[in-house]
Amino acid sequence: MTSHENDISWSNLRGIVRDCFGGSADLAEVKPLLGGCINNTFCLTMTDGLRAVLKLSAHRVTHAFMDEEFQLRQMGDAGMPVPGVYRSVVGSLDYPYSFIMMEFVDGIDLHTAKHKCSAQEYEQLQIHLAGLLKELHSHTSDRYMRVGLGQREFDRWPDFFREIYGEIWHDVEKSSTLPIKCRKQIGRIHERLPQLLAHDDCPRLLHWDLWAMNVLVKPTPDGWRVAAMLDPNCKFGHAEAELAYMELFHTITPAFMAAYQCDGRLPSEYHRVRKLIYQLYQLLNHVRLFGNEYAKRTMDLVDRLHTVV
Repeated sequence: MTSHENDISWSNLRGIVRDCFGGSADLAEVKPLLGGCINNTFCLTMTDGLRAVLKLSAHRVTHAFMDEEFQLRQMGDAGMPVPGVYRSVVGSLDYPYSFIMMEFVDGIDLHTAKHKCSAQEYEQLQIHLAGLLKELHSHTSDRYMRVGLGQREFDRWPDFFREIYGEIWHDVEKSSTLPIKCRKQIGRIHERLPQLLAHDDCPRLLHWDLWAMNVLVKPTPDGWRVAAMLDPNCKFGHAEAELAYMELFHTITPAFMAAYQCDGRLPSEYHRVRKLIYQLYQLLNHVRLFGNEYAKRTMDLVDRLHTVV
């Protein structure tokens, strides 16, 4: 093990494995995987050859992994390729590990695949991804909300959108990362969200964090295909927000957009206004997390919005 070894011992990992797979299960190898600043993520290989992925928060009581299991199961029920979940646990004072143990899915991320596929193979992969997203977004709800147990529900999309981003905007508004003039322009946009984000669609099931690293793909006899969608942050929201996010971070290409719109084109208001607003708030979140790295992109987008809203 590497630097993660100080977070949890081999013997504690072995105990988690036996809790999940039975007393005869044992560890052969542990490899750290890319994870967030709160959770540690490991690929565990058992002595019988089984591989699994463990996401773990040591000394932290959190229901996040229970929510992730709920969301993965909901996405699986919607026909999406997602890892199976063996077990999720909320830690306690007596058992100081919150975790989710999941199926290991073989594959590479979408960004890496772009450099391994031919142009035609990558276009077909994008078309496959578009078909999956159309299917995911076909699952609807009567209310806007986070997907999980006991979540607050909203009748109107702008109200839910403000709830998602209110704290993020409040933090950025108080910081000096963006110039005062830019923050004032964003403040005026924030006040007008009920008008700017009005639409006539219904709440749709969204992954909500579908960037290239969360799309696992692999070659098959029928060509490259999406093997799994990882790390959902599911919501019932406006499908356009998901598409805008994927466009912003270059997860999707024109081939995706053409396939996604094969049954009907997105309205002009999406391209003219709503996409820019959805991308603005994603950039605000990145300004909050990473600072100046995203300030220029944010200011440029605010300038573009200034001419249309």
